[in-house]
Amino acid sequence: MSPFTGSTRRTPRWQHLRVDLTDAVATVTLERPDKLNALTFGAYADLRDLLAELSRERSVRALVLAGEGRGFCSGGDVDEIIGATLAMDTAQLLDFNRMTGQVVRAVRECPFPVIAAVHGVAAGAGAVLALAADFRVADPTARFAFLFTRVGLSGGDMGAAYLLPRVVGLGHATRLLMLGEPVRAPEAERIGLISELTEEGHADEAAGALARRLAEGPALAYAQTKALLTAELDMPLAAAVELDASTQALLMNGEDYAEFHAAFKEKRPPKWKGR
Repeated sequence: MSPFTGSTRRTPRWQHLRVDLTDAVATVTLERPDKLNALTFGAYADLRDLLAELSRERSVRALVLAGEGRGFCSGGDVDEIIGATLAMDTAQLLDFNRMTGQVVRAVRECPFPVIAAVHGVAAGAGAVLALAADFRVADPTARFAFLFTRVGLSGGDMGAAYLLPRVVGLGHATRLLMLGEPVRAPEAERIGLISELTEEGHADEAAGALARRLAEGPALAYAQTKALLTAELDMPLAAAVELDASTQALLMNGEDYAEFHAAFKEKRPPKWKGR
């Protein structure tokens, strides 16, 4: 995302999210614990706009997405979203569904790693938000459920049919998206849906530790690695290795590459600048 801005300034307060910025790590918490952090129209829009704003600022080097209370996110609010969409016409429904997809694109395209800290339920849109993250750190209470067919909709919602086969394989993705059955933490780890399984109650702590580790590392190298992982999903090998070559040539002209060499020669840890 481009760092250039027009007249907009940093949003001082997000109405539908709690946002904490500490030492280049952003922690974004869904905070409707009484509703298992069910998403509203405003929450989707805030996530989309927050990720765009943080991407432009370039002040964040890692982001943790978490849920307050008993679970990560139960998906779209049944009354505030599902009930409301029944009264919408096709143009309005298309606008809404495009917005939810924009959130997933923003998670995938932002220039910093995103870590989902999952405990309890991650269902529907909540499961896709976790899926879109670069890392999913979960505790044993975590359970993922892609529930879209169970409400009469396509399992390919918000890019799930694109992302899930690339994470767990086509066979597992077909089962999860077709049947909508919950996948508990042990199986989720076995099929590759979980990046790290923690002790119960420690997902947020482990996600924060990973975020700090990433924030202290070579930010530009991480950003380019993330960009290549997304861009090369649909590329032939020849195009992918050419893009790799161009990216490496640019990074070899960067300050961090020279800093690694200097640190190696001086037998000290590198001081990464993200440039």
